[in-house]
Amino acid sequence: MKSIWITGANGQLGIELQRRLKRRRGVFATDAELDICDATAVRGFIAEHDINTIVNCAAYTNVEAAEENAELCYKVNENGVKVLAEAAAEAGAALVQISTDFVFDGRKKTPYKESDSPAPLSVYGASKLAGEAAMQKTGCRGVIIRTAWLYSPYGKNFMKTMAKLGAERESIGVVCDQIGSPTAADSLAAAIARIADRIGDRRGEVYHFTGNGPCSWADFAAAIMHCAGSRCRVDNIKSDEFPQKATRPKYSYLDCSKIARDFGIETEPWQSALERNWRRYKRL
Repeated sequence: MKSIWITGANGQLGIELQRRLKRRRGVFATDAELDICDATAVRGFIAEHDINTIVNCAAYTNVEAAEENAELCYKVNENGVKVLAEAAAEAGAALVQISTDFVFDGRKKTPYKESDSPAPLSVYGASKLAGEAAMQKTGCRGVIIRTAWLYSPYGKNFMKTMAKLGAERESIGVVCDQIGSPTAADSLAAAIARIADRIGDRRGEVYHFTGNGPCSWADFAAAIMHCAGSRCRVDNIKSDEFPQKATRPKYSYLDCSKIARDFGIETEPWQSALERNWRRYKRL
């Protein structure tokens, strides 16, 4: 049985991956106790546990804070990936790197394909793109999976925030002019688990994986209120009515046909994934 190392294991994707792989032997999970920017520690861990595949869920993901903490953001999202990729290449291991729809500028009006040129608008998006490039430059085996709007019953995310606000307020304004697709972390974890043993000789190849179907943040919020049975009204607002430090892409819906073609992985309608994860959340 091949050994898998999950970094960033305490995040929502890391937790879902551990749940998905809990019956599998040879799964190792680390979080802050092992700094992915520490090349010596990374190489030592890979050698000690004979790691065959690394799934890098560790990232600096605070989009707003990244605008004022660019150095730290790049340290984790670019240099950390470089360290993992170099160590993987030396050991003959593969790397699954998680990236983001924020590598695009959102000027398209049709779903973004892997072949479309990135043009990030934020420090976070730029740092994740730099991480992709750092991995590809090493030539290590592995794939890059871009995803978007990740949520789960665990950690801090939009589903849980909206549920809390819906229980406290009569109405809430949510941005309606940013279009993408919510991605359930358990769905992404299932895709990663399927891909992990089938990477072969792919080297830094990019894939997209999100929920199936475009929506706005306001649409997503309204669906969450429906799941929660909340009477809280969702009011549509424009991005410029909700000023933020980081610029978000207005349209970042990802075309996921390539991952279906190469791995047989079909994406789930975001609405049904939300209903399932809401039921899971309420059981916790």
